[in-house]
Amino acid sequence: MSKKSKKHTLLRLLKYILSKFKKHLVIIIIAIIISSICHVYGQLFLQTLIDDYITPLIGEENPIYTSLFQAIGFMAFVYAIGVFTTWLYSRLTVNVSQGVLKQIRDDMFEHMETLPIRYFDDNNHGDIMSYYINDTDALREMISQSIPNCVSNGVLILAAFISMLTLNVYLTMMIIFGVSIMLVVARYIGKKSATYFQARQKTVAKVNAYIEEMIDGQKVVQVFTHEEESKKKFDELNEELCANTTNANIYANIIMPIMGNIGYLVYVAIAILGGFLAIKTTSLSVGAIASFLLLTRGFTMHINQLSQQYNSIALALAGANRIFELIDEESEKNDGKITLVNAERQDDGTLKESDTYTGIWAWKNPKSKELIELKGDIQFDLVNFSYVKEKKVLNDISLYAKPGQKIAFVGATGAGKTTLANLINRFYDIDEGTILYDGINIKDINKNDLRKSLGMVLQDVNLFTGTIMENLRYGRKNASDEECIEAAKLANADKFIEKLPQGYNTIITDNGDNLSQGQRQLLAIARCAVSNPPVMILDEATSSIDTRTEKDIQDGMDKLMEGRTVFVIAHRLSTIRNAKAIMVLENGRIIERGNHEYLMKEKGKYYELYTGAFELD
Repeated sequence: MSKKSKKHTLLRLLKYILSKFKKHLVIIIIAIIISSICHVYGQLFLQTLIDDYITPLIGEENPIYTSLFQAIGFMAFVYAIGVFTTWLYSRLTVNVSQGVLKQIRDDMFEHMETLPIRYFDDNNHGDIMSYYINDTDALREMISQSIPNCVSNGVLILAAFISMLTLNVYLTMMIIFGVSIMLVVARYIGKKSATYFQARQKTVAKVNAYIEEMIDGQKVVQVFTHEEESKKKFDELNEELCANTTNANIYANIIMPIMGNIGYLVYVAIAILGGFLAIKTTSLSVGAIASFLLLTRGFTMHINQLSQQYNSIALALAGANRIFELIDEESEKNDGKITLVNAERQDDGTLKESDTYTGIWAWKNPKSKELIELKGDIQFDLVNFSYVKEKKVLNDISLYAKPGQKIAFVGATGAGKTTLANLINRFYDIDEGTILYDGINIKDINKNDLRKSLGMVLQDVNLFTGTIMENLRYGRKNASDEECIEAAKLANADKFIEKLPQGYNTIITDNGDNLSQGQRQLLAIARCAVSNPPVMILDEATSSIDTRTEKDIQDGMDKLMEGRTVFVIAHRLSTIRNAKAIMVLENGRIIERGNHEYLMKEKGKYYELYTGAFELD
C-alpha cells in the first residue's frame, strides 16, 4: 500500500469512529492522558521520595516515618487513579471497536446486496467471505489494541521525555541518540514485515476461497478420485501462506529483541554517565539518577511497544483496504422510473391503483401517472450481448412472447439460453437492441419491480436456513400460510412435505442437504408459485427430477403456467412439445423457430436433436 492509500484508509476508519463514538473517543483520550501522567509522575516522584523523605532519615536515631508514609499514601492514590483510568479506556475501547466493526460489517453486507450479479460471477465466494472474517478480525485487533497502545505509549513517551529534560539535559541527549538508532532499525524491519503481512492477507483469502470451493465440490472430487490433485493444489497455496506468514513473523519477532537490547545498552550508558555526573558534580542527586533510570527504562520500553504495533497496523490497513474496495465497488445501476403497483379494475374497465393485494398488477409511470396492466408481453428486437466486449454471446436476437404463451429455448451448452433469461431479469444489460415488456423498454423499469414481476426456477436450487414455510415465503414475504400450502400442492411438493417430521416447520440447513435434489427443486417451483408472477422463467427446472416425479408435477406445472408467459430452457426435449414456439440456438443465434410439429417436418437441427436423444449434451 502507498502512503497516500494508507492515509486515505486511516481517514475513512476515523470517520467510522467519529460517526457514532465521538463522546467515547474523547473520554478514551482523556483517560489515556490521565493514566499516562499518573504513570510518569510516579517515576518522577521517585526522586522526591529518595531525596526528601528517605535520605534525611538515614542516620537518624529516632526517625519519624509519618511524612514518608504520607508520601507513599499519596503515590498509592495517584497509582489508583492510573489503574482506574486504564480500566476505563480499555473498557470503552472494546465498545468502540466492536461497534465500529459491526457498522463496517453492516455496510459491507448492505452494499454487497446492491452489487450486480456480474461481481459474484467474477469473484470467488471464499475470497468474499474472507472480507467478513480475516480482514475484519485484523481490523478489530488494530482498533481495540494497536491504536490505544499507540496513543498510550505516545503520551507516555512525551511525558517521560519532558520529565527527563527537567532532570538533566545531557542524559536526555544521550537518550535521543539511542532512540534515533532504535527508530531507524524499527522502520527498516517494519517495512519488510508489513510487505509480507499484506501478502499474507491476500494469501489467506486464496486459501479460504480454495477450501470453500473444495467443500462445495467434495462429491465431485471423490467421484473422479481427484483427491491427490486437490491436496497438491492446497499444499501449494498453503506453502505460499506459510512462507509469507513465516517471513512476516520473522521480521515481526526480531523487532522486540533488537529494540530491547538497544534499550538495555542505552540504560547502561545512562547509568554510567549518571553515576559519573553524580560523583563529579552536584547537578544530580541519587534520587534524580534513580528516577532518570526508571524513566529511561520506561521510555525505551514504550518505544519498543510502539514499534511492535507497526505490523499489526500494517496488517489491519491491508485488510481495511480490501474491505473498502468491496464497499467502493460500483452498485448495480437502477435508473428505471416505472414501478409496479397493485391495481383494481373499475366498472368502466380502467385501472386504479390499490393499497391492497388484488392479484392485478400494473406499471405506473411517475410522470404521466398512467397505469399499464401487467400482462407479460415480452419482445426482443435485434438484441446483441457480450459478457466480454471482444466476444459476442448473442447476435441479432429477435423474438416475442404474447401473454399466456410458452416459449422454449433449446441448444447445446453455451448457445446462450440462460443468457436470455438473465437479460429479461436485467442481471446483465444488453449491448444493442431493445427488450420490451408490455410495450415498455425494460431499461425504463425499476429493476426491483421488474424482478418482482418475474418468477424464476433455476437448475441450481438455493434454499436458506430456516423452515420450509419460510423458504416458500421467499416468493412473496407477505404470503399467508394457506397461500404457501396451496402453492406447494400446485407443484406437488405437498406430498413429501407432509411426510416430514415437522411438516412445513421442518428446518432446512446447509442449502437443503437434508432433502433430495428432486425435493429441493419441487420447493423451488412451489416458491415460484407463491410469488404468483405473470411471467415465469424455468431454467432446467425439472432437470434433477426423475421421470416418474416429472410426470407427477407436469399437471401442476401446466396449471402454474396457465395464463402466464413462460420461458422454458430445457435439455429434455420431451418437456417442451406443447410449447407455442421453440427457439433453437447455436453460437448465440436463433437458427430455427416454430412449434414441435413444424420443426419436426423441417428435419433440421431440432429434428436431429429430438430423434437422436431426448437430452442434450
